[in-house]
Amino acid sequence: MLNVNDLTVQFGKRILFNEVNVRFTHGNCYGIIGANGAGKSTFLNVIAGELDPTRGHVSLEPGNRMAVLSQNHFGFEEHTVLDTVKMGYEELYAIEVEKNAIYMNPEATNADGMRAAELENTYGEMGGWTADSDAAELLSNMGITEDLHYKAMGEVSGPEKVKVLLAQALFGNPDILLLDEPTNDLDAPTVHWLADFLADFPNTIIIVSHDRYFLDMVCTHIVDIDRQQASIYTGNYTFWYESSQLALQQQASKNKKVETKRAEMLEFIQRFSANASKSKQATSRKKALEKLNIDDIKPSSRKYPFIAFQPERAPGDQILKVSNLSKRSPEGTVLFDNVSFTMNGGDKIALLAGEATALTAFYEILAGDAEADGGTIEWGQTITPQHLPNENAEYFQKADQLDLVEWLRQYSENKDEQFIRSFLGRMLFTGEEVHKNSSVLSGGEKVRCMLSKMMLKSPNFLLLDEPTNHLDLESITALNNSLTEFKGNLIMSSHDHKLVQTSCNRIIEIGPGGVIDSLMEYDDYLMSPEIAEKRSTLHGEPVS
Repeated sequence: MLNVNDLTVQFGKRILFNEVNVRFTHGNCYGIIGANGAGKSTFLNVIAGELDPTRGHVSLEPGNRMAVLSQNHFGFEEHTVLDTVKMGYEELYAIEVEKNAIYMNPEATNADGMRAAELENTYGEMGGWTADSDAAELLSNMGITEDLHYKAMGEVSGPEKVKVLLAQALFGNPDILLLDEPTNDLDAPTVHWLADFLADFPNTIIIVSHDRYFLDMVCTHIVDIDRQQASIYTGNYTFWYESSQLALQQQASKNKKVETKRAEMLEFIQRFSANASKSKQATSRKKALEKLNIDDIKPSSRKYPFIAFQPERAPGDQILKVSNLSKRSPEGTVLFDNVSFTMNGGDKIALLAGEATALTAFYEILAGDAEADGGTIEWGQTITPQHLPNENAEYFQKADQLDLVEWLRQYSENKDEQFIRSFLGRMLFTGEEVHKNSSVLSGGEKVRCMLSKMMLKSPNFLLLDEPTNHLDLESITALNNSLTEFKGNLIMSSHDHKLVQTSCNRIIEIGPGGVIDSLMEYDDYLMSPEIAEKRSTLHGEPVS
């Protein structure tokens, strides 16, 4: 049991939390959501004891142990990978260090020997005898091969460090597990493994994540941070989103009778509890939803940007033909070779590659911003593509003296200021924000501006290179809805599993060995042994 009592956090005049009271109970997984800047990570830091609140306190049940996913990727450089994992259970690791120091001391006394015996007994009771094998198993399950287990952390790559620190947090079966963006930099198979691990985890989990697929797979409850408060709702992210939207629609329907609204909500709960998720959490979530009081479901006060791509003209029969396309990096590395495919009406393609540089190069070639080393691309005469690049800094650097109105006006046929302000307002730039200098925008604000630029062109073909980078959950959800409804064609790459799964109907993966072209669903593609073998050949080595 973990209680947050009368929590207030204030920085200067800004109050982030005001007298928050929430309780986290054993066996549940809580996903913390909130707009950018709402205080999600701050909330975790207070719970972890890494930040003192202005008022109030956090109380942990006596005897319970808390583990936190470290955000310091360079804090264990001199330690071995295996020891770094074991350090997640601080008390156990301290005992191991102390007893080993006694054994290594040639001048150890009888008293030291007695102390070592006591430590050995405690060590065994805490599971120390299997510590090495338990840590090694965690690492191997995350794709950290045995040859790396005894290397220093300073010798492993950045993505490998992320996995080691995640294993550190999971090690030793903590009573409370705090995870801040645990899927960042993880490959898809590791995310799947982690979701399954947490679904079976018997204790309390509190997670901050922008990954809706992951939240849906593991969460039994959602903690919504909004207006200086934290409110707990039963269900995963999708249930919270859809139920809150339904409640908002009902609130707007003033003429509906209470009985009708109640019947609608009951039908929604029954439908969702029956088909909540494919995850192992589905059973416990179903039970929780069956006990849910309808009055607990409230309309969300969240604001979602209006993202809608409305093609000016429908795509014709000829859309895009790619023939024998090849590209090397400036250093001479083959990024992709002999890539050929033809797009059909209604195709929405998820584009994958072993390296992000290969994806970016491919998009730049399709957008006409770079040349291929070989091969051709043929766009249909009716196709009007728009490109959202992974890096957008150049669009704002060359216009750093422009406010948002002037910046967006560059890309609009309608130059009227009221029209531009109205368009920006729908993308959540309101009031004096529209006069903000375009050079000081946050990453998420820049992406929303780039999406606005694209929408003004009314394209019927979208090229999207990691479109969810820097976006909050509200913007990601709005983008996902718009791409699902989009009547044109698209090619998209994204680490957002749900965005790919729900928006795309075809998967193409490129690499030095050519191309894989599949009509499988994204989940099936990632889990297919046959596809895994093809991917290994495509990239010249196994792809995790």
